[in-house]
Amino acid sequence: MSANNFSETYVEETRFGLWFLRSHTWQHHVLRVAINDLRRLFNDGSGTLPPSDPVLLDVGCGQGKSFQHLKEVFSPARLLGVDADPRSLTLSRTEAQIRSISVELTGSDCAQLPMPDASVDLLFCHQTFHHLVEQEKALAEFYRVLKPGGYLLFAESTKAYIDTWVIRWLFRHPMQVQKSAAQYLEMLRGQGFEFGPQNVSYPYLWWSRAKDFGLLERFGLKRPAPFGQRDETLVNVVARKPVQGAAG
Repeated sequence: MSANNFSETYVEETRFGLWFLRSHTWQHHVLRVAINDLRRLFNDGSGTLPPSDPVLLDVGCGQGKSFQHLKEVFSPARLLGVDADPRSLTLSRTEAQIRSISVELTGSDCAQLPMPDASVDLLFCHQTFHHLVEQEKALAEFYRVLKPGGYLLFAESTKAYIDTWVIRWLFRHPMQVQKSAAQYLEMLRGQGFEFGPQNVSYPYLWWSRAKDFGLLERFGLKRPAPFGQRDETLVNVVARKPVQGAAG
């Protein structure tokens, strides 16, 4: 299977991007931080916890660097991974073998997932959605494969980050579909997902500030812009598929 089979729906990563997805920075400062934050966002004030022994689907699993973190934080009974890039899937298999993690991997585009309806408890979509051309179709697929009461763990960079010179230079994205944090939240609600303010965060991490990577703030030359007075570069959401009227 070639990644070109998905060229109309998925934008391939650059060589630098593929290298970066193997880096310590990616694993420690991006993946680990996002997974921990998504776990925290389950708290809705009523003590809600993630499902026990879930079927967990990692869409856009890349090179499998998320597997260890997902296993430690969510303890899935069954771990599934999907990616459109055959090179990445090969590396995912190697990563799973090194970590002694059982994972079922499939080469597929997110706009047509090979999973049955209502078969997944948790769907992890981390820094994948902004690579997808057919975002509406992909989100509908996420909704379809989630069980009623299942959760979408959504962590994305926004247009304010993607549409900067350094990111355009180093990575490759379909610029026509990039969205703001508010637009992503509106899209999730439009599909039928439910979440409240307590299930959303807007991390303002150093690596997401592509203009200066937060260096001016580190040197005390600038104060970070407060929430509401800045263009959000990241948005994390734990969104629930309703139990009632959620079929299909």
